[in-house]
Parts: sequence; structure tokens; C-alpha cells
Amino acid sequence: MILGIDEVGRGPYAGPLVIGACILGDWQNSENAEWIEKLTDSKKLSAKRREELYVLIKEKALATATGWVSSAEIDEIGLSEALRLATRRAVKQIQKTKVPFSEIIIDGTMNFLAGTKLEKYVSTLKKGDFLVKEISAASILAKVERDKYMAELDAVYPEYGFGKHVGYGTAAHQKAMEEFGLTPEHRRSFRPVREIAEDKITTKQLGDRGEQVVVDYLVESGHEIVARNYKTKLFEVDIISQKAQMLYFTEVKYRSDHDFGEALDFIDKKKQQKMHLAVAGFLATHPEYADFTPILAVAAVGEDFKLEEWFELGE
Repeated sequence: MILGIDEVGRGPYAGPLVIGACILGDWQNSENAEWIEKLTDSKKLSAKRREELYVLIKEKALATATGWVSSAEIDEIGLSEALRLATRRAVKQIQKTKVPFSEIIIDGTMNFLAGTKLEKYVSTLKKGDFLVKEISAASILAKVERDKYMAELDAVYPEYGFGKHVGYGTAAHQKAMEEFGLTPEHRRSFRPVREIAEDKITTKQLGDRGEQVVVDYLVESGHEIVARNYKTKLFEVDIISQKAQMLYFTEVKYRSDHDFGEALDFIDKKKQQKMHLAVAGFLATHPEYADFTPILAVAAVGEDFKLEEWFELGE
């Protein structure tokens, strides 16, 4: 019987590498033939169809397993060794089931079991996930389980969009890394990630530093800070402060040397409308400020982290 093996997650900037392994058995003349014939490369299937086939594979295959290597392990041992390690982990789980196999087929051209006792059983096959059903099943197993893991990460780090790009180096992911920095799930041994890790300061860190300059100014001016980075569905208010029955909602703008124009230029009518909605949302959930007069304000911080201006927009 064939043990099919395939990997998912070789190239992403973040998240684990996962190897899928599956033994379907002698299925051609069995009751499983109909659904097994529908197996193909997991990348060719919709997420819904992958989930449906995943359930069937887990229920009806003779043996299934996945082997995982974390991003930290990838950074420590390198991608090539990580592929071998994940494969050994998956095969070890298969061996624990006691289901026999006489051949191992790995998708691609690399024998991840070279140098092991199982090396003699291995053959490699380009497009194996399309041509061999056992490999197709392994591909689906690895893809579904890794995608689920990345969806869980999305809840932990919502600003990165892991649920959408599952760790791959999309433009949106690149932008998030530059703005928010790196998570423990990012592969720092990958060059694009390493370059960001080596950067002196991220966009978010610049913003945080600029906000602190404004906070210091407001406190010195007699304000009491009520909240920082107050978030609503539509907008985030950088600083909320109070002074003399006035409640100030301040938007901070950090201006690098390539930014031009006045601070007011950054706050168009649409953004002001969102700020007003944020004010309404805050007051609705903080009745203790019902008697305060809300004031919108804007602060501009220069590239030297000096406050250039702070002014009120009005009620």
C-alpha cells in the first residue's frame, strides 16, 4: 500500500510548516472509490470542498497524520532540515497506527527521508498531489489543519490578516509587518522578514513615539489623559483627555520629511465624520462624561519628534 506525503507552508513569512501523510489502502474497487476519485491538489479546491474531503479522509482513510515544525524551529535549523523533520514526525505517527505500507511517494523532487531506514521505500513525483490520490489526501490534510491554525492566529493578531493570507508574503502582510512589527510566529530567517526585524523602528513605533510627545504636552497643559488608542469599528482615536469640563479627542499625525502640508490637510471631512462617530460611541458607553463638552483636536509631530502644532477643530 502507498503512503502519500505532501507539504504545506514551505514559503510563508509566518506560521508553521506542515507535512501531511496518508494511507488510503486498496480503494480502487471499494466503496470509497467514488469520493477518492475526487481528490486532487488541495490548492485546486475551494475551502469548503477541502473541508468536506478532509472529513471523509479522516473518517475513511486507513491512516492519517500531520507533522509540524514551528517557525522558531525553522529559524533554528533551516527550511531544508525542517522539511525532513516534519516528514519524520508525520511518518512516525503513521507507524504508530500499525497500518502497513510498501511504498512511500513524496510530492516533488526531494526525498525528505533520505538517510533514514525508510529511504529505500521512497520515490518522488512532480505534480504528485495531482497524480496520486494518497498524496492528494496528504495535501488536503496539511492544508486544512494549517489554515485552521492560521485562522486561530488571526484572532490573536487581528491586525496582520493571517486568516486571509495564511502567512504568505502578500502586499497586505508586508504592510502589516512594516507597521506593527513582527510576531513570534514570523520566520526571522526569511530575508524579507529579517530585513524588517533589522529595521531601526516600525511605523507603529514611530506613531507611538509621536503620540507620547502629544501626551506629554497635554499633561503639561493641565489635561488628564482619559484613554489612548480608543478603538471603534470605524475609527481609532489616538488620545482622549479632559480639562475643565471639556473632553478632547485628539488625532495625532507624525510627519516624516516626505510629508507636506498642514496638519489639517490630513483630517478631511470623511475622517472628521468618523471622529464624530467615535465621540458618540465613547460618550454612549461612558455616561460619566455626559456633562462634558466634546472637542475634536489635531496634533502634528515632526520627524524630529517635536510637537509642531495642536489645535481644536471644534465641537
